[in-house]
Amino acid sequence: MSDDLSPVEQFKQATSATLRSIAERDDIDVTFSNEPSGITGTRARVPFPSRDLPPDEVAHVRGESDSIALRLRHHDAATHSRNMPTGDVAPLMFEALEQARVEAIGARRMVGLSENLASALESRYRQQGLHRVKERTEATLPEAIRLLAREALTGAPPPPSGQAVYDHWKPILENKIGHALDKLEARINDQQSYGETVRDILTDLDIDLGADSSADEMDGSDEEGDNADSQPDQDEEGGELSGEGEAMSEAMMGEAGEDDMGDSMPDDEMGETMPMTGSEEPGDPGTPWRPENDLSNIPKEPFYKAYTEAFDEVVQAETLCDAEELARLRQLLDQQLMNLQGLIGKLANRLQRRLMAQQTRSWEFNLEEGLLDTSRLDRVVINPLHALSFKEEKDMEFRDTVVTLLIDNSGSMRGRPISIAAMSADILARTLERCAVKVEILGFTTRAWKGGQSRERWIADGKAANPGRLNDLRHIVYKAADAPWRRARKNLGLMLREGLLKENIDGEALLWAHNRLVTRPEERRILMVISDGAPVDDSTLSVNPGNYLERHLRDVIDYIETRSPVELVAIGIGHDVTRYYRRAVTIVDVDQLGGTMMDQLSDLFEEESVVMGRRRMRRAG
Repeated sequence: MSDDLSPVEQFKQATSATLRSIAERDDIDVTFSNEPSGITGTRARVPFPSRDLPPDEVAHVRGESDSIALRLRHHDAATHSRNMPTGDVAPLMFEALEQARVEAIGARRMVGLSENLASALESRYRQQGLHRVKERTEATLPEAIRLLAREALTGAPPPPSGQAVYDHWKPILENKIGHALDKLEARINDQQSYGETVRDILTDLDIDLGADSSADEMDGSDEEGDNADSQPDQDEEGGELSGEGEAMSEAMMGEAGEDDMGDSMPDDEMGETMPMTGSEEPGDPGTPWRPENDLSNIPKEPFYKAYTEAFDEVVQAETLCDAEELARLRQLLDQQLMNLQGLIGKLANRLQRRLMAQQTRSWEFNLEEGLLDTSRLDRVVINPLHALSFKEEKDMEFRDTVVTLLIDNSGSMRGRPISIAAMSADILARTLERCAVKVEILGFTTRAWKGGQSRERWIADGKAANPGRLNDLRHIVYKAADAPWRRARKNLGLMLREGLLKENIDGEALLWAHNRLVTRPEERRILMVISDGAPVDDSTLSVNPGNYLERHLRDVIDYIETRSPVELVAIGIGHDVTRYYRRAVTIVDVDQLGGTMMDQLSDLFEEESVVMGRRRMRRAG
């Protein structure tokens, strides 16, 4: 190692070499950034160390690096995918226990590595705010079960920031799955056997494993449901866990239907619940019927409500921070744009060429009035009274279009996903503006983690059952449709602000964006949703059925796709959104986002061009 290198560079080189050595992979490209650590293909992202290399930060970086290395060495993606359950909750639990396995293998073999992993876990939990947990409803079950598995596999106590989560859940979890956790240690080196045991654990917690479960498992679940009324003692013993388990089981029922919904809801709510049409399988492909001028709002769904809307806000991006900070964030976005400008710029130019080709001026000739046709000047000279010497430009219906980009501003988008989304939105807005297509850029998140003022009011009011949505919405307008890009460009940098991204309540955000669109004068309205997961709000889901937010999202989507003039398309980042949206695409690598956005819009515009062509042919015939 060269003495000319700074201590930070020497540390980075040593960390990179250690990662490759532990992983036994020479092809891994290690990068250091302020983005969340992780693996994308052969590229590993590790936190960037500070210049003065404080000991706690060094341990954190080493821990994140070791975690990635152990994942690469001891994890088989094919086996993991084969055993992975479906849904929204079960995969999180399964993933947490798998990560506990690979880290435990390394921690059992090397003491130093074990200490690094503990430091990384401590730092991660502190960043997530788990050290402030005071109630069980605030503690996430996946992390709780990860800590218990970590203790069972290595004997290590939970980190200080995770102690509260551990204490809240340990008595209940040990009572239900303590015997199963003991089996994990014997199977730690066999991923297939370990995964099967994890599935048994999830079953013991009454978490639905989804449609991929065997017929025997499904039959067993049905029998449990039939005998639920005969087991009051068990329900009482683990009351809060039972409610949590039911909630998370119901979160997995999106594709299976809502027939069992009434088991977890009061009788008075059951009678008012509407059919869950959005949970049904999508119909035949094709363009759904849309009324020409239906500007009505969505009817309010009886089952979904907000406990209070007093603390919700719709804000302009520039009001969330001062001008100096906004300028700094925009500069940061511009710096990141320099690396992707070439790639996304080419895609944008391709989209522009397609759109401009459709907007090429088209004329009608031999008219009795209009603009004088210069090509017919000889006719005018010969006979000034000739009536058919004029032309008129045809109206291009394509131009009368508005596009709304609705971007998920949840905490899971932090890092590279939100950066790519902001850059893609920036370039797309410029491109479409040059093509006379108006663009609106919106974001959605919450004002606080775990409820904010809405939850505080609910607690002060006596914690009524089934309160509905329990968080304060924050809907952000980064660029209005009528605002030129040059005036709104600074606002897009706000997405990179630390602390902005919190939780996501997709259904209400989709309604908000839709209702803004239907009031627009344009004939064609396109809504593009960019998200990396299902709706999640811990505060709401802890006191309502587990599919509460997802069900509302499905109903909103069903309305827009079947009864609204708005055309809806979705892009999922590492999350299958095709089970929600009829017109959707899922990408695995966030770097694909820019190209996917361009391709989706190109397809929409080309599709519209074909439709218009057919209409003209019918009129001509």
